[in-house]
Amino acid sequence: MTVVGPLGLSVRDQALEAEVQAGLTAVEEGLLEATKSEVSFITEAAQHLVHAGGKRFRPLIVMLSAQFGDPFAPGVVPAAVVVELTHLATLYHDDVMDEADVRRGVDSANSRWGNSVAVLTGDFLFARASHILADLGPEAVRIQAEAFERLVTGQILETAGPRDGRDPVEHYLDVLAGKTGSLIAVSGRLGAMMAGADETVVDILTQYGERLGIAFQLADDVLDIASDSGESGKTPGTDLREGIPTLPVLRLRERVRRLGLADDVALSELLDSDLSDDARLREALDRLRAHPSLEHARRDTLRYAEAARAVLAPLPDCAAKNTLLDLCDAVVHRAG
Repeated sequence: MTVVGPLGLSVRDQALEAEVQAGLTAVEEGLLEATKSEVSFITEAAQHLVHAGGKRFRPLIVMLSAQFGDPFAPGVVPAAVVVELTHLATLYHDDVMDEADVRRGVDSANSRWGNSVAVLTGDFLFARASHILADLGPEAVRIQAEAFERLVTGQILETAGPRDGRDPVEHYLDVLAGKTGSLIAVSGRLGAMMAGADETVVDILTQYGERLGIAFQLADDVLDIASDSGESGKTPGTDLREGIPTLPVLRLRERVRRLGLADDVALSELLDSDLSDDARLREALDRLRAHPSLEHARRDTLRYAEAARAVLAPLPDCAAKNTLLDLCDAVVHRAG
């Protein structure tokens, strides 16, 4: 079987594999067309991350969800292009906020052209996504607008931090539901909806996307600590260096509050210090990789992947359902 989509996923059914491959090829063509501008510099900047590749996780969810209706319906591929354009736009903005130097194994747009160009390019991609979306009907526009509101709200909540008395882990999971889960939920919803699937099926695939999206981001949290650049496509420890408290760090702080062990306290203090120095960042990464909090974060990833798996139970057994189940396993393996 040919590997398709993200995570090295192999589709076990040849007919489904062919349809998914054809759909993703059409999405790729749509992305290139949507990122063209009469201004050559805008085209170069807008296609920077398109050419860098990526998992195309959201378009894959669209394609698989469309299998529960008519996968060849005219709105399916445009919907996949919309969700990927929206995702790409957020990456340009995220890299500015994180001051990231690398994205998908290439120079980030902000490091190459500066923050202003990166932000404006993200805005350009949002505009192009909206243009395509307008042809999919007012319901699709409303769904995307609600998801975008949730996405931005999640980003703001992350920036603001938890309110006094709020459990930091619960707050963080709410952030992920907005920042990541919302758009992957829309991928399932629009894929099924554009294919004309039953409303019950649309709802199931929406829930699946949200839960899998959270698991996917938790796996990213683990990878930011446990992987090297070749695996994750970005500089290891980027979140640590920027002081972004991802789940392994939050689990460490939770353990400090609960047990107060000297080694845990020392590691927490190191993580809270200035990690702009490469040697200190390397020490922090090495110590966190060996700490139980990283394994705790892996278990959290497994829990959300299993929740995504469970919500699929009412769907009829078919190749698309099996592949969606395989995605749950692939996310867990990625964090392993």
